[in-house]
Amino acid sequence: MNGIKKALIIGGGIAGPVAALALRKAGIDATVFEAYESAATDAGAMLTVAPNGLAALKIIGADKLVESAGHPLHSMVMETGTGKQLMRVDALPGLPPSCTMLRAELFRVLHEHAVANGISFEYGKRLVDIEQTDTGVIAQFADGTTASGDILIGADGIHSTVRTLIDPQAPGPEYTGLMSFGFGEFTSDGRLSDGGEGDIEAMHFAFGKRAFYGYWRQPNGKHVFFSNYPQAEPMTLAEAKAVPAQDWLDKLRAAHIGDTPGERLFAQTSVDEMIITGPMERMPHVPTWFRGRVVLLGDSVHAPSSSSGQGASLAIESAIELARCLRDIPEPEAAFAVYERLRRPRVEEISDNAAKTNNGKTSGPVAKAMFGLIMPIATRTFLKPEKMFGPVHRFVIDWDQRVDA
Repeated sequence: MNGIKKALIIGGGIAGPVAALALRKAGIDATVFEAYESAATDAGAMLTVAPNGLAALKIIGADKLVESAGHPLHSMVMETGTGKQLMRVDALPGLPPSCTMLRAELFRVLHEHAVANGISFEYGKRLVDIEQTDTGVIAQFADGTTASGDILIGADGIHSTVRTLIDPQAPGPEYTGLMSFGFGEFTSDGRLSDGGEGDIEAMHFAFGKRAFYGYWRQPNGKHVFFSNYPQAEPMTLAEAKAVPAQDWLDKLRAAHIGDTPGERLFAQTSVDEMIITGPMERMPHVPTWFRGRVVLLGDSVHAPSSSSGQGASLAIESAIELARCLRDIPEPEAAFAVYERLRRPRVEEISDNAAKTNNGKTSGPVAKAMFGLIMPIATRTFLKPEKMFGPVHRFVIDWDQRVDA
């Protein structure tokens, strides 16, 4: 009989609601505590839920809901700043396409699904401290209230409070050397690139002369795009938003002069369509994933940079795996140890590979030119889609398989 009956989950973004739903499926009650005063409605730009993330969402009955809220991504096209195609990677056979959507939309869908399935959310609950006993844990919030449970799960993002309460010496997020900007839907006044204007199934990624960017056409005919702008000096999101938006747009337009179709994209858009998403960050390897009855989940412990395309999917996977471990192993620390053993190798490998991609985004013009020469050769010889994405995208969690300590 499982001795864990009640879980406190800190963070109502992606991992938190998924964990609550999976724990409920495992017979464990969970309440989600969110620092903001209401459910997130403005939560950054676009993200991708990959096939492995959709497979994990299926376990809690949310895969079709997420798919219906986004757009299918059947292909990825890598190209040079001049618009020359380097490689095209189609969705792997037998798998659904990845799903692109606004982060706020994913938050909304997961929140609504959780509420519909009886999950309780409490808002305005900013965690300030944790007290552990032999039999439980007490969360203390900035408003003076407390909550008690058998365990506490820190799903409070890359700037996690729970992480520092577990280990005051824990590393913080690393800046990748890139500032990120998204641009909402707008209508282009002509063709963007060969195959770009009518190809709604492909997302294009371009190694521009001075900055990496991506663009794709939505089914409604409008375009969405982003830029990873190299900047040596790190800034917080608040600091980035304090800079006049027009100043940022002027910098981006200058950075993409000579890019095809980047120059036209940035010339046509306006500050009203720009979303300042701030510094691209990743979590380095975190030494301590849990302490006593408190454990980390999702971006709080293994946030890869957005270059991985796996941030949301890995958080979803980890939430399901943590629930499996707590379902089958009654002692919290033993369950957390198995959870870490199951997750650490996978998430760290994906994060490290994304870090290498970031190095390519911040490289100079000569390195980018060399990359353009090497990539087509590498693609023909050993960078096959199945080899590149198969181990990541084909990952499936067997919910019915028992977890042993």
